[in-house]
Amino acid sequence: MTLTPWKSLWELRFPTLREEMDKLFEDFFDKTGFSAIKEGTWLPAVDVHETKKDVVVTFDLPSIDPKDVSISIVEDRLTVKGERKREEEIKETDYFRSERVYGAFQRVVQLPTEVVADKAKATYKDGVLKITVPKTQKAMPKEIKVEIE
Repeated sequence: MTLTPWKSLWELRFPTLREEMDKLFEDFFDKTGFSAIKEGTWLPAVDVHETKKDVVVTFDLPSIDPKDVSISIVEDRLTVKGERKREEEIKETDYFRSERVYGAFQRVVQLPTEVVADKAKATYKDGVLKITVPKTQKAMPKEIKVEIE
């Protein structure tokens, strides 16, 4: 039988208020087009999931040179900063349509458990940045076998 950490009803049913408010603002500004008004005001899409040993965070970063991306982990917060640069300078009057956003971004992700930041690994392939961070020993699920007499 595997033991799992106890979580209150509040933790199970309601994600953190901060995460919900961040998502609300991100969704609102993206849907209303405000994110495209000014360069440097965009956020890449992110997925976070856990395996038995690691926390895996995946970012969509198309058209970005990985050398222009910095990653830091402080306690349980992962910060990814970078910039999407225009390949060539084009005057706004020459555009028929412009939907892609350029400029700097910063995304802070609250990690779901304690991690070992020094052992984090990042890979970048086909516009996707994948960061794998091992969990601490105390955050790993423990299996205790009970012998029945």
